[in-house]
Amino acid sequence: MKNILRLKNVSKKYKKSNFSIKDISFSLPEGNILGFIGENGAGKSTTMNCILNVLKKDSGKIEIFGKEMSDEDTDIREDIGVVYDSNNFPEHLTAEQLSDIFEKIYARWDNSCFKEYLKRFNLSKSQKIKTYSRGMSMKLAIAVALSHESKLLILDEATSGLDPIMREEILDVLLEFVKQENHSILLSSHITGDLEKIADYIVFIHKGEVILNKTKDELIYNYGVIRCSENNFVNISSEDIISIYKKDYQIDVLVSDRKLMEKKYKNLIVDSVSLDEIILLMAKGERNARLA
Repeated sequence: MKNILRLKNVSKKYKKSNFSIKDISFSLPEGNILGFIGENGAGKSTTMNCILNVLKKDSGKIEIFGKEMSDEDTDIREDIGVVYDSNNFPEHLTAEQLSDIFEKIYARWDNSCFKEYLKRFNLSKSQKIKTYSRGMSMKLAIAVALSHESKLLILDEATSGLDPIMREEILDVLLEFVKQENHSILLSSHITGDLEKIADYIVFIHKGEVILNKTKDELIYNYGVIRCSENNFVNISSEDIISIYKKDYQIDVLVSDRKLMEKKYKNLIVDSVSLDEIILLMAKGERNARLA
């Protein structure tokens, strides 16, 4: 399967804050959606800005459509649609005026396609952008990203703050986009429920490092959590433990093969686990370690 995006050992350090992303590596195959998740300040935006060449990485390699992008690579930029988590369009303009501007910027700008998305999203072409709600602004940004024949969408919290009906509408549009096999989406989101619905891969970044890089199906269908007491915990082999999280009277143990653990530890409870709980156990728990 051909990768539309590939990062290998990408690092970037901010000297003033001393924050850095370290050896970020993952790939996004054509025709797939990758959910890119992590807490605020984990390094998602830094990574995405390095991909877009807005920030200069210190080391590593980033390939988009099989080649590294420089400032001169306008052909690559034509194939990328970007949606940020806030409105980045001049607020005094209307959608129709915005279309006139993008027609001069993008060689493959499709005004008919843009008008169709405005109609689908119930956005007036003559309404000032400054009067848009957050949901309307997100819809407008997605309409723009989809109206110049982009092959890769990079979306930063595109569904955050939207009501469930509006989120579902946008998710449907994204799924339609990747039905074409040469299209892919990198979707940064805090809403794990959305990712469970549409993502093919999950990459979790924590404190500037990737600590989880799996297919969504592997996480949802194979991973599990053993809920036990300290007395029972001592019987669990270290090799079976991904992460442990101690509560008042219970220890939750994240494991990668729920069915195997059920057979191996017949006297223990092994529950299925949501993506949200996996992230919590990875971020808050102790990884690759036993309790002292």
